[in-house]
Amino acid sequence: MLEWMGAVCIILVLVVSGWPVLKRLAEACASDTEHKVQGPGAGAGAGAAPPLAFICKPSALANYLLQHCKSFCKPDSIPAWSWRSVASLQTVCGALWPHDSTVHFIRDHLQLSDDGLVALDWAVGGGGSGTHHKRRRTSSNSTSPILLIIPNSFGKITRNVLKLCEVGLAHGYLPVVFNRRSQNGTPLSTVKLQQFGDPADLREAVRYIRYRQPAGRLYAVSESTGSGLLLSYLGECGSSSYMTAAACLSPIFRCQSWFENGPTWPFNWALLLYQKICLSRYRTVLGELIHTESLFSSGSLRAMEEVLFCQAGLKGAQVEGAWEAYWERNDPLRDVDEVAIPVLCVCSRDDPVRGEPQATLPWELFETNPHFFLLLTVLGGHCGFSFPEEGPVLWSHQAVLEFFRATTEFFAAEERAKQSARRRGLSSVGKTFRHRSVSTCKRLPACSHNIHAIYNWQRSYTR
Repeated sequence: MLEWMGAVCIILVLVVSGWPVLKRLAEACASDTEHKVQGPGAGAGAGAAPPLAFICKPSALANYLLQHCKSFCKPDSIPAWSWRSVASLQTVCGALWPHDSTVHFIRDHLQLSDDGLVALDWAVGGGGSGTHHKRRRTSSNSTSPILLIIPNSFGKITRNVLKLCEVGLAHGYLPVVFNRRSQNGTPLSTVKLQQFGDPADLREAVRYIRYRQPAGRLYAVSESTGSGLLLSYLGECGSSSYMTAAACLSPIFRCQSWFENGPTWPFNWALLLYQKICLSRYRTVLGELIHTESLFSSGSLRAMEEVLFCQAGLKGAQVEGAWEAYWERNDPLRDVDEVAIPVLCVCSRDDPVRGEPQATLPWELFETNPHFFLLLTVLGGHCGFSFPEEGPVLWSHQAVLEFFRATTEFFAAEERAKQSARRRGLSSVGKTFRHRSVSTCKRLPACSHNIHAIYNWQRSYTR
């Protein structure tokens, strides 16, 4: 439906990116820099940035990651004359470039406690209907890990998400894509949209996934602005998140400032137009709650967000201070100190959507909080990270899967050490990383009611 918009965006980005390409061609004779891994202290004040920096608080887990995640140390170099050296082209490729995917989706519609609907799209390989039915019959007893994917907050299923589903299936995961209310074909059954950082719907979806797949470990990956929802969920739930580890690809951290200032043109225009097209489907029903004229005439992302969520009552006027109060409730970093699992953030310095790293990356968070790890590249754009000779797996996806594997192995070894120490009668094995995996996380309490009375779902084939 929106192919024409993608074509227009590509043309505009090519025009905007013309000068950077010429500039890099003129500098192509410059020698390539040596790959380095940069530790803590590589913040905004760093001088010449290495091609890859790993920024975190020193810990046993950090050392283990450096030893066992080869993608953390060896990124492919990008020639100065390559299109991959232009951030805008990387971004457009990751979001809009056509991708002939072999992945199919089976959709579960999950009815929430307030009668709203969200959709969970389970990715399956292209093996035909027999594969689909086999997955359904064995899903509840499967020990395969679940890969929960949270797309951007605008609901666009990008090429990056499709490739992540493919590589997840190839590595034995059960990928499932979370779709918010009204997004990606999900019906809007109530006159309520999900606020930017409200994790209530995601919390119910995670509990449903745990109910359907009780034996598999749960991992989560978010993309772009969807990271705000994941970080909000991890902060609110703490050690009861039921997740083993999480990763954020090109996250937006300073979300209030990002909405106020907007990304660079033409990305700001494209996001605004895409959101208006998606909401136009519900123009009549939204007219009962908000001023649709103001909504569809909005000239900025902030103005649209204010019309949707910062009004006083039905079609009321905007209240003074409502914008600040909205972000007090929805800031992804509001409860960041409560996060209790390892979180990898993959970012690039040339991200044209997030903005300059000096002002948009929370350097202190990574240098002081042992649960957060920043993998920072010089090039890669926004959710692009395409490098020469990368093969079928994007470098960022490889880094995420290696991170999940290494953290799981690390905590399994730590648990074995604790058990061995207890058998020897020791009271402690030294200071360990504060983490609760799925095996030690607070269990879902036994329901005193019928879960089917709360969670109702329908399945249908999509895409």
